[in-house]
Amino acid sequence: MRNDDPGRSRDKSDDEQWDEFVKAVAAEQEAERRAAEPQPKRVWPRNAAMALGAAALTLLGVELLQSSADTTAPPAPAAPPAAAPVAALTPTAAAAGTPASAAAEHPPIPLDQVFPAEVKTASGGVYTRVASAVLPSCTERDSVAPALIAMIKAGKGCVAEQVALYKDAQDDQFNLALFTMKDPLDAFDLVTGLSRDFEDFEVAAQAPPPASGLRTLPPDSGMVQAFGSGGRGMVAALGQWADGRATDRQQLVDRLTPLQDAVAKTVFAYESTL
Repeated sequence: MRNDDPGRSRDKSDDEQWDEFVKAVAAEQEAERRAAEPQPKRVWPRNAAMALGAAALTLLGVELLQSSADTTAPPAPAAPPAAAPVAALTPTAAAAGTPASAAAEHPPIPLDQVFPAEVKTASGGVYTRVASAVLPSCTERDSVAPALIAMIKAGKGCVAEQVALYKDAQDDQFNLALFTMKDPLDAFDLVTGLSRDFEDFEVAAQAPPPASGLRTLPPDSGMVQAFGSGGRGMVAALGQWADGRATDRQQLVDRLTPLQDAVAKTVFAYESTL
């Protein structure tokens, strides 16, 4: 008996079978369309404590900067991430003690040494420290995202994470986070891993202390990001305009560079003595 024989017993009518076929084709086309679309990036919610973001380090010639060929109207970067709520950091060096996890024979560079109250450039520019602190660990979920936590844990260990927020005369915000690893190779590996995607912010950028006078920037503010390593030190870098605009990013990189260079020289000199 042929399949189209009217006498053949069928569980479903021709109309029902046709409807199911149309739905199956539509579902397959929708799945293919979704697979072809770029997936949205994770957005890390911003916190209202001190900015814990980071600034760049260029030790050993490693410098990776996010910039745009068109400095007047570059595409807006992904929303800067930040962490779940944490206690506000004091705008002084009160938390400058070395964490208990630090190796006694090779402690991290002292907080006031790596992040002085002022950084003056040869051109006359001045960066003023707003706040600084040593965090309880290098894998605090309030300041480090899961991917970076995983990379740190995959290595031989981290001695300390030290953070600071600076401002320039125009109140642009520059955040630095120094991770001192136990093995210099781990510091370099962190730079390699983080530099694969300059729009994936793995170090938190948070709001300044209320008494600083700086504006708390919204999550969609423009940002430049960079990473570098020297000795055991890995520094992640964030720079933001005072008004949070997403344009003129190369100029923002140019303002970040003198500060990062000063930190780079200090860390490199310290690491060279170990």
